[in-house]
Amino acid sequence: MTRDNLYSLGLEDHDRLNHELGGGIPRGSIVLVEGDYGAGKSAMSQRFSYGLCETGHTVTLLSTELTVSGFIDQMHSLSYDVEDHLLDERMLFLHADVDTGGGRLTAPAEDDEGNRKELLNRLMNAKAMWQADVIVIDTFDAILRNDPKFEALIRQNEERQAALEIISFFRDLVSQGQVIVLTVDPSTVDEEAIGPFRAIADVFMELQMVEVGNDVRRNISVKRFAGMGEQVGDTIGFSVRADAGIVIESRSVA
Repeated sequence: MTRDNLYSLGLEDHDRLNHELGGGIPRGSIVLVEGDYGAGKSAMSQRFSYGLCETGHTVTLLSTELTVSGFIDQMHSLSYDVEDHLLDERMLFLHADVDTGGGRLTAPAEDDEGNRKELLNRLMNAKAMWQADVIVIDTFDAILRNDPKFEALIRQNEERQAALEIISFFRDLVSQGQVIVLTVDPSTVDEEAIGPFRAIADVFMELQMVEVGNDVRRNISVKRFAGMGEQVGDTIGFSVRADAGIVIESRSVA
């Protein structure tokens, strides 16, 4: 695949992530990043978003955890100076208040129950967030858990039907060359609920943590990488460091 078909993650002078992932994320792909709590999903999504903006792409980052001020503070702690991208509208940051039961995208509506009703439909109808080259949702499992319609279908063992509408929506977007990045904590949702998203992901990466003595080592385990540029390894060691962000390590854990 030529580099014209890749969205470069940039920051080659800062880390080797773009190189390790073959030169970038293929255009028109769905990227699924899985990992347990503390594995580095948010840091990875922030690294993706910042690097993509640095290489001239537009990004929407929807966080179910961070407010705007918390996001800017977090990016500063990782040495990702994001303010210019926010001010120049290369990056749109949105906070989804879902775990508190509000189900809001940056602004309150009339009542909590109404906000929470069919959260995935409300998400798909938030037109402004889907205009960017790359849309990152961190974390997608929080959206799934807090959508009553999705939950009800799962209880009826209709997980495929529950996922069908949002998957169709994603496919329409990526057919136009956009990229969608979803982070998921698989321990918070049923295997049957996340299965359809694993099946359709063009790029599927699992963030792993392994204790080695007193050290916690992190790896990106690449499960699938359709349309890669240069060769992508099966396992990429990394760490998350204050004042440095994502750092690619030379070692890996078997």
